[in-house]
Order: sequence, then C-alpha cells, then structure tokens
Amino acid sequence: MTTPTGARTGRGLSLLRAAHIGPAVAVTVVVALLAVRQGLPSLRAVVVTAAVFAGQLTIGWGNDLLDAQRDRDADRRDKPLATGELSSAVVLTSLAVAGIACVILSLLVGWRSALVHLGIGVTSGHLYNAALKGSVWSWLPYAMAFGTLPAVVTLADIPPSWPPVWMLATAAALGVAAHLLNALPDLDDDLAAGLRGLPHRMGRTASRALATGLLVCGSLVAILGSGGMSVGWGPVTLAVVVGLAGLALIGRGRVPFAAAIGIALVDVVLLTVVSIR
Repeated sequence: MTTPTGARTGRGLSLLRAAHIGPAVAVTVVVALLAVRQGLPSLRAVVVTAAVFAGQLTIGWGNDLLDAQRDRDADRRDKPLATGELSSAVVLTSLAVAGIACVILSLLVGWRSALVHLGIGVTSGHLYNAALKGSVWSWLPYAMAFGTLPAVVTLADIPPSWPPVWMLATAAALGVAAHLLNALPDLDDDLAAGLRGLPHRMGRTASRALATGLLVCGSLVAILGSGGMSVGWGPVTLAVVVGLAGLALIGRGRVPFAAAIGIALVDVVLLTVVSIR
C-alpha cells in the first residue's frame, strides 16, 4: 500500500520541525555567504554548504531524540516526537542518512575541512546534546562549532588556508551569544525539567547582558581585525552596535531581545561581507 501524498508531506514537515530547521538554515546561510565571499568555485561552495546543512540536521534530530521523554513530560506540542507525529525509528533513520551524507560531502572538499567540520563542528553539537546541555559548560560546544565555521569554508578552498584569527574570535562570540539568547524563551520550562545549563544558572537578565557584551566584543574584534576603523564604515558600524547594546541593556518588553538580535545580524554581516582573503 502506498503512502498518500498528504501524509508524506506532513511527515516531511514534521521531520523538518524535529531537525530545528530554523537554526539549521541560519547556520547554513552563513556558510553559503562565507563560501561566496571566499570565492570558492561554485561546485565546492555548494558541496561545503550541503555538508554543513546535513551536519545541522543530524544535530537537530539527535537533540529531539535525546529529549523526547522530557518533551513528553513537559507536554511540548511543538515537538513531533513528543506528540507522536513521528516515531523514533523514522527520526533515527533520517539522522543516519544525513550523517552519511555529511561525512561524504565533507570529505569531497578535502580532509582538512572535513576534519574541522566533523571533528569539531558536528562533534561539538552532539556533545552538547548528549552531555553538556545541562552543565555549566553548555556554552563550549557553541564556541567551538561556530568559531570554526569560517575555517570549514577556507580549508575547502584550493589551496586550503586558515581564516584570520579575528574571524574565528567573532564567530565564537556569536555562537556563545546565540546559545544564551536561544535559551531565553524556554528558560522557565527548562528549569522545571531540571535543565541547568549556563543560561539557566545565570538567569534571564544576566544571560541577556552577557550575550550583548559578547556580541559587542565580536563586532569590535571584527571591525578592528578587518581594518574597518580606518575607513568610513567602521566607526559608523560601531556606533550602531553601541546604540543597539544600550537598547538591549535598558529597554523593556521585547526591545532588549530584538536589539541583541540586531547586533548578531551586524556580526553576521561583518563575517560574511568583509573580505576574508
């Protein structure tokens, strides 16, 4: 008996939700922009971007598989595994297929890029899911995985090369800030479930302040490292970042979160628009 088209579509959408498709796409877009800015040949740019996307899918599915029981206990209606929309077998099979694709695609652009992507980036994501999510070290996998993204791209080039240190530092700061900000909407539910990662231990206000500080530092490092202060856009960009930081620290309601996201977008632009050659 064949599966109706509507059922297949519904399962596909549920799989995307279980993969945390929003963050996965965001990371993939950053890599695609880095690849374009680096000037990678079109095929290599597509392959390295696809490798990162596949790796992100495995991390998202791994997260929901490990958290399935906790999500059921918390009655998370947005989690397909918790609601029964998906079975563990389907998600596990999808994870395995994505994992194989990730390894093959990563190796196609060279062992150096593959080693960084698989050995640091993807491994960090799964280490977070399996062991560090509820510890004071929850920030470390984000720093490692995000911090090495520029290297995944530049090491896929011919000849391979390491990116400037300022790019690694800015990306790492962006990653830790993303972890802190991403935890804020679910902070209370996570605490009720016994999760005690860094943002849960720090609390909402301190986490937002630390995320803002990291984003500002990341912006400053990028502007200084790229020589932006010697041209017109550097001081203007820094002024915008400082203004957003002020809103993030003293604003009310949704303003602080929106301002912090604004600084994060500035950092992404600095990483992907400023030349990395």
